[in-house]
Amino acid sequence: MAEKKESKKEKPISKPKEDIRGIIRIAEVDVRGHKKIPVALLKVKGIGQTLARAVPMVANIDSNLKIGALSDEQIKKLEDVIKDPLKYNIPLHMINRRSDPFTGEDKHITSSDLVFTKKMDIDLQRKIQSYKGIRHQFGLPVRGQRTRSSFRKGKTMGVAKKKSQRSAAKKK
Repeated sequence: MAEKKESKKEKPISKPKEDIRGIIRIAEVDVRGHKKIPVALLKVKGIGQTLARAVPMVANIDSNLKIGALSDEQIKKLEDVIKDPLKYNIPLHMINRRSDPFTGEDKHITSSDLVFTKKMDIDLQRKIQSYKGIRHQFGLPVRGQRTRSSFRKGKTMGVAKKKSQRSAAKKK
């Protein structure tokens, strides 16, 4: 029995993780290398859960692998699928910019391009004075939410009380 207790106390020696890089740069985002591919792709702005699961399948890469264990060619393949998913027959419902109002084409936008495009869309709505644009101008909710009790951050609420006569007398 003494031998069993000794073996429990000893910790197994873990192998150092080989061939896993610490940080990977993919689609303008630094991602930790110890995460699985779909989880790591979620860090990229503009990629949701369904697209993050579809990208490694289309690129013929095992999605259970860590992203730090991938070769440079595999990472380039993932980036290419992210940049142009329609080229790899990813369904249209996974694309975030269908029928662009300016060009009319279907495309997928990620990272800084997504932030810029969203800002330009809001500025266009403000310029043409659409209902949504006016709501954006005044900092009000755009999608029909109630405003009686919500969205009151930074505004005065209730009735301001008058100063009492006693505090006014103390000041004199």
